[in-house]
Amino acid sequence: MNEYPLVTIVCLCYNQAPYVSEAIDSVQQQTWKNIQLIIVDDASTDNSQEVITKRCALLNQVECIFLDTNRGNCRAFNLALQKAKGEFVIDLAADDILEPERVAAGVAYFLLHPGAGAQFSDAKIINKDGVFIRHHSDIIPHDSVPQGDVYVDLIQRYFICSPTLMFRKRVFDQLNGYDEALFYEDFDFLIRSSRTECFGYLPEPLVSKRVHSTQMSRKQRGWRSQQQWSTFLICEKILKLNRSSKEQQALRARLVYEWKHAMARLNFPLAWSYLKLFWQNRSLQYPD
Repeated sequence: MNEYPLVTIVCLCYNQAPYVSEAIDSVQQQTWKNIQLIIVDDASTDNSQEVITKRCALLNQVECIFLDTNRGNCRAFNLALQKAKGEFVIDLAADDILEPERVAAGVAYFLLHPGAGAQFSDAKIINKDGVFIRHHSDIIPHDSVPQGDVYVDLIQRYFICSPTLMFRKRVFDQLNGYDEALFYEDFDFLIRSSRTECFGYLPEPLVSKRVHSTQMSRKQRGWRSQQQWSTFLICEKILKLNRSSKEQQALRARLVYEWKHAMARLNFPLAWSYLKLFWQNRSLQYPD
């Protein structure tokens, strides 16, 4: 591995005019200087493109992609990924902020752990005005965070703050990037990558994750959200990826959890689909 490897940061923007300059600045302020920054505006309807154009006119080695139609996070990211030259990749939402040591800490981890395919960390949770709310570790304590083979843990529960993730680019290449059939990317890519890759955790809060009413994650549990069907499709993938009764039990718990949420939102077609998948999972037998 190169002692000073290139790191590609893909900054995805959709109607984030109030925040995107701060995200770009956080990349420019990294202590690690060997960085390729690719900014993708996914046909914003606010003045995000104007903000990006003005900000990037002052910067070198920044590539901007302005899409004329909204492609969604997964497709927009994959378009940028085609231009990524780094040995490592960070997916940066335009409303989040990288701490100055984020890239350097990630590279240092990978240099010490050549077998790891992904690395994540603690995070600061901030509000729309950038005011600190809490740490991610206040909810998910450091000593409860799994490392290494985290496939089963990811099926069962949430513990990775997705904006803190950094991957080896080969992982994206091997998995053909994000699944463009889905409305959100993180759970699916975590599941698929953790099937074969080891994950490492750093307890330092290396990213500030902004929470506000307009972000996509807030809409995931909304009434008849399209993201709910994406979660179902991911559960179907898990069924195909599973290899043991332990993994089968983890999926069983996940399906019950998702079925309850579908019922609570009166999404009966989705609830019925989860019920059928539950029985399909239960009917399988594994050697162990």
